[in-house]
Amino acid sequence: MAIRSFFIPFLLFVLCFCSSLSPVLSLYEDQVGLMDWHQQYIGKVKQAVFSTQKTGRRRVIVSTEENVIASLDLRHGEIFWRHLLGSNDVINGIDIGLGKYVITLSSGGSILRSWNLPDGQMVWESFLQGPKHSKSLLLVPTNLKIEKDNVIVVFSNGRLHAVSCIDGEVLWKKDFEAESFEAQQVIQPSGSDLIYVVGFSASSQFKMYQINARNGELLKHESATFSSGFLREVSLVSSEMVVALDSTGSILLAISFQNGEISFQETPISNLVEDSSGPAVIIPLSVPGIFVIKTNSVTIFIKVIGKGKFEVVEKTNHETAVSNALPISEGQQAFALVQHAGSEIHLAVKLAHDWDDNLLKESIKMDQQRGIPHKVFINNYIRTDRSHGFRLLIVMEDHSLLLLQQGAVVWSREDGLASIIDVTASELPLERDGVSVAKVEHNLFEWLKGHMLKLKGTLMLASPKDVAAIQSMRIKSSEKSKMTRDHNGFRKLLIVLTRAGKLFALHTGDGRVVWSHLLHKSEACQSPIGLNLYQWQVPHHHALDENPSVLVISRCGPSSDAPGVLSFVDTYTGKELNSLSLIHAVVQVIPLPYTDSTEQRLHLLVDSDKHAHLYPKTSEALSIFKHEFSNIYWYSVEDHNGIIKGHALKCMCIGEVVDEFCFDTRDLWSVVFPSESEKIIATVPRKLNEVVHTQAKVIADQDVMYKYISRNILFVATVAPKCSGGIGSVTPEESWLVAYLIDTVTGRILHRVTHHGARGPVHAVFSENWVVYHYFNLRAHRYEMSVIEIYDQSRADNKDVWKLVFGKHNLTSPISLFSRPEVITKSQSYFFTHSVKAIAVTSTAKGITSEQLLIGTIGDQVLALDKRFLDPRRSVNPTQAEKEEGIIPLTDSLPIIPQSYITHALRVEGLRGIITVPAKLESTTLVFAHGVDLFFTQLAPSRTYDSLTEDFSYALLLITIVALVAAIIVTWRLSERKELQDKWR
Repeated sequence: MAIRSFFIPFLLFVLCFCSSLSPVLSLYEDQVGLMDWHQQYIGKVKQAVFSTQKTGRRRVIVSTEENVIASLDLRHGEIFWRHLLGSNDVINGIDIGLGKYVITLSSGGSILRSWNLPDGQMVWESFLQGPKHSKSLLLVPTNLKIEKDNVIVVFSNGRLHAVSCIDGEVLWKKDFEAESFEAQQVIQPSGSDLIYVVGFSASSQFKMYQINARNGELLKHESATFSSGFLREVSLVSSEMVVALDSTGSILLAISFQNGEISFQETPISNLVEDSSGPAVIIPLSVPGIFVIKTNSVTIFIKVIGKGKFEVVEKTNHETAVSNALPISEGQQAFALVQHAGSEIHLAVKLAHDWDDNLLKESIKMDQQRGIPHKVFINNYIRTDRSHGFRLLIVMEDHSLLLLQQGAVVWSREDGLASIIDVTASELPLERDGVSVAKVEHNLFEWLKGHMLKLKGTLMLASPKDVAAIQSMRIKSSEKSKMTRDHNGFRKLLIVLTRAGKLFALHTGDGRVVWSHLLHKSEACQSPIGLNLYQWQVPHHHALDENPSVLVISRCGPSSDAPGVLSFVDTYTGKELNSLSLIHAVVQVIPLPYTDSTEQRLHLLVDSDKHAHLYPKTSEALSIFKHEFSNIYWYSVEDHNGIIKGHALKCMCIGEVVDEFCFDTRDLWSVVFPSESEKIIATVPRKLNEVVHTQAKVIADQDVMYKYISRNILFVATVAPKCSGGIGSVTPEESWLVAYLIDTVTGRILHRVTHHGARGPVHAVFSENWVVYHYFNLRAHRYEMSVIEIYDQSRADNKDVWKLVFGKHNLTSPISLFSRPEVITKSQSYFFTHSVKAIAVTSTAKGITSEQLLIGTIGDQVLALDKRFLDPRRSVNPTQAEKEEGIIPLTDSLPIIPQSYITHALRVEGLRGIITVPAKLESTTLVFAHGVDLFFTQLAPSRTYDSLTEDFSYALLLITIVALVAAIIVTWRLSERKELQDKWR
C-alpha cells in the first residue's frame, strides 16, 4: 500500500516532465534568424545614375559586374530593389528615361528593357537583332517626353535602332553594311533631330554617319584615312569632336566632324608632356572640352582650346578616378576628381570650362584596406543657402561602395563579398582567465557607457545614433557573437577570399566582418590576382601562444605563366605575417598531410615547367618531406586535351642554381579520352579533411560490406563533344555521358558507366565510398541524379566472428594501391525536378551522424536531401529486414519537401558554392552558401540527439525536479505514518 501511494504521484510527475520534452520537428517563425543569417550584396558597380527628384525617395540606380541592376537608398545605402539578370546577360548600359523608368541594355546589346523606377517591375522588353556582333551603345536623350515618337537610340549588333520609350517598339533601324566598321560613339546634339554615328573602319579609316532621328534616313556619310591607324578608343569632348590616339599611342588626334566634314589635327604627346615614356591610352570620359590620357603611371588632364589645340592643365602620379560631366545650371557642367594619396583621398569638383575654379575641395581619411578609387559618380543638390552641394559615389579597389558628402563617409557597402572565390574556416581564440588592467578599465568604461545609453533609452531620451549604439552593444554582448570559442564549436571565423584579392574574416554568429585585408601591390607585382586559400598553420598544442594563419596563393598578372605570390595572414588579427614574390609560376598546389613542429602544413607548388617547390623552406620541413618522398603522388587534369596524368617526384632540380627545395617530377600514367567521342566536363576528388567513422556497413541480413575508402579516387565525367552547346543542340541518339572512378596513384579505372541520351552540365559530390552526380536526361526530358557506391571485396572473408575474436582477420593489414583491388559497385539513378548550381554534403566531427546532400537549386535556394533517398540498394518492395535497416521503398523520383529548404523562404542570389564545416558537437554541421548573397546556418541532419534544443525550458526542468523531490519526501512521510497506524491496529 505504501509503495502504491508513493508511485502514483511520482508517475504523474514523470508524465508531466516527459510531455514538456516533446521534440519540435519544424522551425517556428520566431526561430528564423537565431541560428542563421542572410546578407545581400550587389557586386562591383560599373555604372550609376542618380535619381533625386523632389518627390519620392532619393536613390541611385547601379549596374554591377555580377550582372545586377539595383536601386539603392541614398540615405543609408540599403537596397530598395534589385534584379540579377544571369551570368550570360551582361549589362552594357543603364540610364533613366522620363524620370520614372530605368532603361537597361544587356546581352551584348541584344536586349533592351524598361523597369519601373519605384518598385523595379519590368515595363517592357525588346529584342534587338543584327547582322554581326559589335560594340553596344545606349543613348537616352535628356529631353525625352512621353510621346511615341520620342525614341531611345541603341547601336548594337552592327545596326542602329530607334526604340519607342512608351512600349519598346522598334520604330526604325539602320544597318551598317561595312563589316569592318566599329562604332565608337552615338551622338545627338541637344535639341537636334540629327544623330551622328562615328567609328573606325579597318585600322586606318575614320567614318561618320549623319542620320535623321525621326525616320532613320541616312543624310550624310563621310570617311577619312589616317595612314598611321588608330587605337580603338575615343573620348568625346563636344557634340562635333572626338579625340583619339594613333596606333603607336604617341600622337593625339582631334577629329572634327562639324557640318559633316571630317578633319584631323595631330599633336605629338611629347610636345605636351616632355617626360612621357611609353605608349599612352585614353581613359573613357564624357566631359566637354577635357579628356584624360595615361602613360605609364602618370595621369594627364588635357583641355581642348580652339580647333584641335591642346593644353595640359594637370599632371599627377597619384591614382585618379574621374567622373562624367554633370549639368548644374544653364551652360555649366561640373565633374569630380578623386585622387588617392597614402591614407587619404582628395576630392575636387571642377567646372568643365574652368579648370582652376574648384566648386569643392576636401580630403578624407580612408581605410587603406580599401585600396585605391576605381570609379567615381557625381550628383548635386541645392543647399539652404541656394548654393550647390555635391555627393560622390566611389567604387574602391576592393569593390566596396562609398557615398561621400560634406567631407565624411555617409555609408559604405562591402560589395566585394558578392564575388567570393574561396573559403576556409578557423577556430576562434580560447577564452583566457587572466585579463590585463587596461582591459578591465576599458570594460569598466564600456560598462558605464552602456548603462547610460540604456537609461536614456528607457527614459525615451535616446537619439537615433544612441539607439543604433544600444543595438550594436546588444549584438556584441550576445552569446553567439563572442570572439572566443564555445564548447559546442558553433562560433568560428569564416576566412573568405574575394575576386578583388581581399580577405575577410566573417563571424559565424552574426556574419559581421571581424577584419579585412587587401593583398597590396608591391614593386615586384603591380596587379596580384588572388587564386586560392589554404590552411597554413593550425596550432593545437601551442594554441595559447601562437595564432593560426592562412596561405593565400596569388598570381602576378592574368597569364597562367605569371609568377606567383604567397601571402601569410594571421586569422585572428588579419595582419600579413609575411609575403613572398616567387620567381616561378604556380600552376597547381598540393597540400601535403604533414606538419612540422610548429604545426605549419607542408605544401608543394608545381610550376609551368613541372618543377615541384616545397614550402615552408625550412630544414625541418625538408627532412620530413624526404622521409615521405616515395609516398607522394598527385594528378593533373588537362580538360582541353582530354588527358588526366599521374605524377610523382623524381629528384632534386638540376640547374645552374642549386635549390634543395625544388624537385623534378615524372609522369607515372596517363588516361587519354578520345577527342572525337568524349570531352571532360567535371572532375571531383574526395575532401582531404573528411572523417570516416566506420569502414564496415551492416546490411539487412546481418551481413557486412566494407567500404572502399581511399583518398586517391577521382570522379570524372565526360560527354559527347556535340553536347558542349546548349540544351536542344543535340539529339538523344548523339549524346551520352560517361562516369569514371579512377585511382590517381596507378591510373587504374575502377568503375565506368555510360548514360545514353544524357548530357551535362554535371555537378557532383564525392564522400566516403560514394559519389552522387546530377545531369540532364534528353530521352526523358528531365534532370537525373545518380549514385555510385564502391565496396572492398577483398575483405569479404572478415565476416567470421571467431576470426575477429582470435585476430585472424586482415582488417589491420597494410593496403597498397599498386595491387589490383577487388571492388564491387552498386549504382542507381533517380529523376530530380530541379536544375542544380552546386552540391555539397554535410560533414561532422566524428562522421557518426547521418549525411545529407545540400543541393543549390536553380531558384538560388539550398535543399537538404537525406542520403538514404540516394541509396543504390533501394527496391520497390523492400524486405522486413531492409525496412528495419532504414531502406526506403524505391520510387522513380527524389522527393522535394518544402520544409527541407534550409534557406527557408530566402534566396541566395547568384548561388555559386556551398561549404560545410563540422562543429565540435557531433550532431551539428555549419553550412555557408555564397553567391551574390551570403547565407549561414546550423544544420542537424539526425536532429540534436546529443544536446538539448535552444528553446528547452530549464526553469520547467528545475521546477519538475524540485516537485519530484518534494513529492518523494511527502509520500515517504505519508507512507511512514500509514505504516505506524497499521501497526497500532
